[in-house]
Formats: sequence, C-alpha cells, structure tokens
Amino acid sequence: MPNHTAVRITEKVWWVGAIDWELRDFHGYSTKRGTTYNAYLVMGSEPVLIDTVKAPFAGEMLERIASVTEPAKIRTVISNHAEMDHSGSLPEVARHIKPDRIICSAMGEAALKAHFHADWKLQPVKDGSEMEIGGERFQFLEARMLHWPDSMVSFLPSDGVLFSNDIFGMHLAHSHRFDDETVGWYYEAAKYYANIILPFSGIVTAFLEKFKAKNLPVKIIAPDHGPVWRKDIEKIIALYAKWAAQQPTDTAIVLFDTMWKSTEKLAGAAAEGLVSGGAKVKVMPLRAHHRSDVAVELLEAGALLVGGPTMNKQPFPTLADALTYLKGLNHKNLTGGAFGSYGWSPDGPRWIEAQLREMGVKLAGETVTCRYVPDAAALDAAFRLGEAVAKSIKRQP
Repeated sequence: MPNHTAVRITEKVWWVGAIDWELRDFHGYSTKRGTTYNAYLVMGSEPVLIDTVKAPFAGEMLERIASVTEPAKIRTVISNHAEMDHSGSLPEVARHIKPDRIICSAMGEAALKAHFHADWKLQPVKDGSEMEIGGERFQFLEARMLHWPDSMVSFLPSDGVLFSNDIFGMHLAHSHRFDDETVGWYYEAAKYYANIILPFSGIVTAFLEKFKAKNLPVKIIAPDHGPVWRKDIEKIIALYAKWAAQQPTDTAIVLFDTMWKSTEKLAGAAAEGLVSGGAKVKVMPLRAHHRSDVAVELLEAGALLVGGPTMNKQPFPTLADALTYLKGLNHKNLTGGAFGSYGWSPDGPRWIEAQLREMGVKLAGETVTCRYVPDAAALDAAFRLGEAVAKSIKRQP
C-alpha cells in the first residue's frame, strides 16, 4: 500500500496533491500554517491529471495517483497555470507517465516553453472552448492575470467541479481536504487574497461577472492551494466580490517602527486621536507584525497611518521594506498620514509621506515630525492627525 493515498472529491474526481507542512515563506509572504499543492485526477474512460505539484513533492503526487490508477494510463494533463508550484512536477510526469499532450491556455503554452525548454506536446485551448478528454467533457475559461497571464480555469460539468487554479485558494496545510473540515480558513483566505490577488481586483470583478454570466452548475470549487470548497462556495465567491470592491471601512491601521521610542510615542498619540475621532484602530509595530499580515488588515480597512525614524538620512529599513511591499499590492480608497522622528534631517518621515502619495493614499493632514524626543506640541499634532483621519473615514459611505 502506498504511503500517500488519494482523497475522493466526487464520483470521478480525486485529490492527488501534496501537503507542505514546513513552508513558512512564499516569495515574501509569511505562510505560518504551511500550504498544499493541489492536483486532481479525473477518472473517466481514461484518467486525466489536472495540474501537478511543486517539484520536490512529485513522488508524493505519483504515489497518490498510483493509489487510484496506474500512472502510465494518464495520456492527458491539463495545466491551468504555469507557476512552478503547480507545474514543477511536469518533468517527472513526462519521465514517468509520458503523456501524449498537455492542455493549457495560449499564454500557458508560451510560459511552459519558457520555463522548461522541453519537447512536450502542448495543446493550447481558447477561452470558452469545450473538449472531450478521456470520455469526459471539459470547458475552459481564461482567467488572465488571476494571477498570471497564462491562468485559466477548467470545468467538469458531469460532476460540477470547477478547477480554479489559484483563484479561491489559500496557503494552509491541513490533514483534511474540504472547507467544512477546516478550522480558521477565513483569515487564510483573506491573507491569500490580500497578498496574491489584490493587485488584480479589477480583473477579479470582471472575471466574477463573466463567471456569473456563464451560469455554470458548480457544485465543487477545487483550487490549487488550500481546501476544496463544497459547503461555503457562495461565501467565498461573495468574499472575493467584497474584497475586489475595496470599499473603505472605519478601521485604521497604524504601522510603525522605532529606534529610541520617539516614533512609538507618536504612534500612540495618533492611535488615541483615531479613537477620539470614532475610528476602530489596530496598531501594528513592525517588530511584532510581518508585512504580509499588515496587508491582511488593510484589506478591510479605510485608513493607513505610517511612522518611522530616519536612519543615515534614509527611511528606516523595515519601513522601506514594508511600504515597498504594500505599494505593489495596489490598495485603493485609503486615507492616511505620515509621522516620524529624526536627529539631523527629517528624511525618513518625508520619504514615508512620498510613498503614501505614490500609493494613492489621501493624506488627511500634514506629516508630523519631531526631533529626537516628541514634546507636547508634537504629540498633540499626532493626536490631531489621528482625529482628522478618523473624521475623514467616518464621512465615507
């Protein structure tokens, strides 16, 4: 008996992926609870493999396949996404299974060629096309930039399964495969959206409209990371629509780091001003919070206040790291402000202000600075900045 066995998803569909209990970083995104790399086996008149797993887990996937059918019987692989955590095992599949063809999107064909430089039979499909494979009918929808140019989803009408690649996924290692067996999935789903999908929110909205117009009889959503959705399908779709809209709330995030506690005192004053103005507040010192966790909190916030000291006429390194990261996530509709301390020149707080402007954050007041240690006037200015931000977000619909 193999060490790794498949898990039945529907009458014809099996999960044959891998669990990565050790992963703690996914290209800069903190994955404290590991992840799964989901691959699926559709057992029609001949088996079809949908996506693969990260290269080091190829053996685990092949063992799971072997628990259902002889791997050599697989003649067709569907590759919904060419990123290496889903295509990395294709070389092993090509060596051990030798499929006749790999079905992908048109952009996927180019991506797979660029990644592997291999002489594989790649068969691109068009958006909205249908194809009979292994005795089963499949439908294909392009999902470009969700979150790569090559991304697509595949639908198996007979069992109502949508293979959604990275859409509706999350990084969460778990011993069970379904959403209703999984504790704490909301935060991980939000974290995945905030750190992976958020930059493409406009495309998410368009995709959901396209998806709704197709009126596919979806009973199961099978993503490439995290649990398979069989209970809360409507909930995760609604959450994607909500997160994509990026409607501001009355919650404010105070993000800062400090050298000698001066900026910390300003952060405290700004937080008190926010509370006084009626905002909900979450204070996030970077000594205690990873940048990817800050991104999660911003997903359902309306304001961002950022503070930091100056170091060698430069921004403090942790602030430079966090704001560079957050800028790439392209948050919308935020109000905020900047504050910080300095010894010789206020370059650090000025840099923070410039970054917030580049991020499209609407500044509710002037940047608050103090030299060395904040006096009563500086603390009052930080308090009033917090109040101004709170009043601004409270006025929003």
